[in-house]
Amino acid sequence: MQETILNDLKMPYCPGCGHTVANKSMSKALADMGVHPLDVIVVSDIGCTGLVDPLLTCHTIHGLHGRAVALAMGIRMGLEHPDKKIIALQGDGGATIGLQHLLEAARHNLDLTLVVQNNMVYGMTGGQTSGLSSTEFKEPDRPESAVPGYDICALAHNAGAAYTARTFIGKDTAEIWKEALSTPGFSLIEIVEMCPAYGMRKVQELHDTADYESVVTRNQRKVGLPHRMTGRSLLDGLKPIEHTCEAPLDGRLEIIVAGSAGEAIQSAGDLLSTAGITAGLSATKKGDYPITIGTGFSVAEVILSRQAIHYTGIDCPDIMIVISQDGLDKVRSRIGEHTLVIADTKLDTELEALPGPHNVVTRDFRKTGGLKGAALAAIAHWLQDNGFLPIEALVEAAGRHKHGDKMKVIIDKAVAA
Repeated sequence: MQETILNDLKMPYCPGCGHTVANKSMSKALADMGVHPLDVIVVSDIGCTGLVDPLLTCHTIHGLHGRAVALAMGIRMGLEHPDKKIIALQGDGGATIGLQHLLEAARHNLDLTLVVQNNMVYGMTGGQTSGLSSTEFKEPDRPESAVPGYDICALAHNAGAAYTARTFIGKDTAEIWKEALSTPGFSLIEIVEMCPAYGMRKVQELHDTADYESVVTRNQRKVGLPHRMTGRSLLDGLKPIEHTCEAPLDGRLEIIVAGSAGEAIQSAGDLLSTAGITAGLSATKKGDYPITIGTGFSVAEVILSRQAIHYTGIDCPDIMIVISQDGLDKVRSRIGEHTLVIADTKLDTELEALPGPHNVVTRDFRKTGGLKGAALAAIAHWLQDNGFLPIEALVEAAGRHKHGDKMKVIIDKAVAA
């Protein structure tokens, strides 16, 4: 029996939602074509369409709002297996937000299929109308009610799509799915659907309200092929990190450095991971900070390990270095019973209120390192005190930085203190 790309999990949509029918139609079409789930890559968008990911047995990627087509294009350009089916799923909101990506995919005529599940509303944010909402569906008192929606199929066709089709949910769409998926080049299917929560609840309402008809159009064009070039690698200009000393660490150590924006938290994390490599360890570093960047928290997650690192997540760190209230507020819930907390003295009162027993060390790291060097001072103090890495590894890592001289002074002061 042909495997399908849908598993047995319950569909997460509202009763009567068109997404359920559309997803089942997609799965049936692929099964009828004999396409194995592992030969399918689905890129989903933000919104109700993005709830499909856990339901699929194929490869999946979840993108930002409106960016599913751009991700699908990147996959097609980078994939060396032209037989793989790439499907991007978007709602009407995602399609209009990412309209330029859609047009570029059609213009390049890359071999992928975009499915626009058009229920005429933003279902996850309260039922606002979208750029694909029909004129009659819009409320009369809305300023944009007289402004017609986009004809997404016409736009894609005029941009060069090899195949475009609009269909209404409730029809047998198997042949449309099969034709879209088997057409070389860019294909688009717009499925006009119900949204029982904020839109229409019956198929007949869709036909009565829509100011567009079912359509199928084609362009006779060559399939767009990615241009592969061999050039200079972005890594060529990087100076290798030499293994110059040895760390006594045998296993894996998980460290979180937390502070505020502008306190060089990310730089401190970079230095720590570089020091780990210098001492012969595998190292990873991830940064976390809000979109504002210049205000709020800043968190660096560093893993040092004698073995290769295959998972970079940190749930409960071994070491938590905290420099500011912003940082503490962000990572407080991740402090475990066995976490060693190294913090600036200004957080003494807050740390005393932590539930349960905790191993806490506080020092005036701001006095030692200043605003931008407190995190580095804390790292240097910890290494000097616990010896997981030779302090010379941190000094050598600082020497690679453009502000290395200042960093070395901070490390020396922290060690002396």
